Amino acid sequence: MKSYFVYILASQRNGTLYIGVTSNIAKRIYEHKNDIAEGFTKKYKVHRLVYIEETTDVNAAILREKQLKQWKRNWKLRLIEENKVLSYLSCKFRV
Repeated sequence: MKSYFVYILASQRNGTLYIGVTSNIAKRIYEHKNDIAEGFTKKYKVHRLVYIEETTDVNAAILREKQLKQWKRNWKLRLIEENKVLSYLSCKFRV
């Protein structure tokens, strides 16, 4: 079964946030970290993976991404702080 990921990147602690969705998280994080594509994450140096959710339903992933983008900033920061997964993410995706 295919997996889809909703993720949040940050420029630094309490810095600029970016929310995205992908089916290939390792490739997507590599692209962000290496500024492969022009855009928001390159412009604002948003490269640090700080939050991730996984689902097998592409529509649920897209809906969740849209939902998180509508959240207030302090809600997003609380979500990140309450779900400490940085050590796992650092090892798995070399962030």
